[in-house]
Amino acid sequence: MQLSIDEAEAFLDETAETFPAALFDELNGGVNLLEDTVPDPDFPPGEMYILGEYCNDMMGRYINLYFGSFSALAQLEDWDRETWEAELRTTLSHELTHHMEQRSGLHALDDRDAEELTAWRQEYENGDSAR
Repeated sequence: MQLSIDEAEAFLDETAETFPAALFDELNGGVNLLEDTVPDPDFPPGEMYILGEYCNDMMGRYINLYFGSFSALAQLEDWDRETWEAELRTTLSHELTHHMEQRSGLHALDDRDAEELTAWRQEYENGDSAR
């Protein structure tokens, strides 16, 4: 099943309202759902996608979620609506955790992300996993 970008955006808006408002403090650029498909440059095309990222730069603090990346995975893995919603919710939660950790001077999630990517790269290189 393919969700439209408008459906995904509406779901994210509804989901964001269920999170405590304090999580959005100092997130002056908000949460942005972009049309982009962002392949992970460390993997062959079509093997791994970046679903979202927390940004803290001269534009401020904001979260970008990449609709095209979600869509590409949905096609590869034949997602239903429930999976779409779970992936969107999980990714938003993940990026909000990055925001909160950065505000607090912590980096545990960054460290865990790096460890997981290293493990996935090793699995891919060893032929243990297609994705």
